[in-house]
Amino acid sequence: MTSMTVNGKPVRFLMDPDTPLLWALRDAANLTGTKYGCGEGDCGACMVHVDGEALRSCLITIAEAEGRFITTIEGLSRDRSHPVQQAMVAEQAIQCGYCTPGIVMAASALLSKTAAPSDEEIKAAIPNLCRCGVYPRLVRAMQRAARVARRSETISAAPAPGISAGDAAREVPAISAPDD
Repeated sequence: MTSMTVNGKPVRFLMDPDTPLLWALRDAANLTGTKYGCGEGDCGACMVHVDGEALRSCLITIAEAEGRFITTIEGLSRDRSHPVQQAMVAEQAIQCGYCTPGIVMAASALLSKTAAPSDEEIKAAIPNLCRCGVYPRLVRAMQRAARVARRSETISAAPAPGISAGDAAREVPAISAPDD
């Protein structure tokens, strides 16, 4: 049995100690915000905080995580109010969104240690791969997140997740094909 603290709560995994933390989080803890990307530590989609450090959860086993403090994207901010999340939305640095949780975790670890990171520090701290190519906007977003974290700028709240029930249930008028 392997024990650790995940998002502030004690957790015990009854799994093989060699199980990657990624799979324990996704399959056993149902924390699916941590994404599987490559499984080899190259893409960064599975980035989580381990004792405050951004690590790829596909490369750390639950035995190696024993007794440590793990934070996933769900534990960072359930309401998307973290400065990195706010800045990513404000700077339109999200496209398909698959890599976003890993990027947010890498960036938030950087900002917890460096209040005003340079462009070079941002690029070095966020090794994540993004197929959509948001890199220029990503650097702007992290500079903005740093200003928000330092309280020298504010950002209006990001939209709530999901679609409202009213919008989801809205009827779409039928469209008929024109007669030829």
